[in-house]
Amino acid sequence: MSTDTSTDVSTATTPDTGARTDEAAAAINGARLRIDDLDARIIGLVQERIAVSEVIQRERIASGGRRLSLSREMEVLGHYSDQLGRPGTALAMTLLELCRGRI
Repeated sequence: MSTDTSTDVSTATTPDTGARTDEAAAAINGARLRIDDLDARIIGLVQERIAVSEVIQRERIASGGRRLSLSREMEVLGHYSDQLGRPGTALAMTLLELCRGRI
């Protein structure tokens, strides 16, 4: 007696992707690899931004200024908001928090 263990691709979902076809699963997996690469680059850029912010804060303090520039932070918030809408503001707030370091 033979048991058919094959799965009908049109009704099954491909694990991890939610796709219903092998072609869609391949496209999703390829796009996810691209997202993983973009995320790695974004993280690297955020780390670079943190380092540059540290230089700015150190120079500002060494010259007798304040550690933070609220007017500059407002510029950054406005730029992100203009480009990305409300979620851009939240993203900018997170970046500013990361770049401030310990206050």
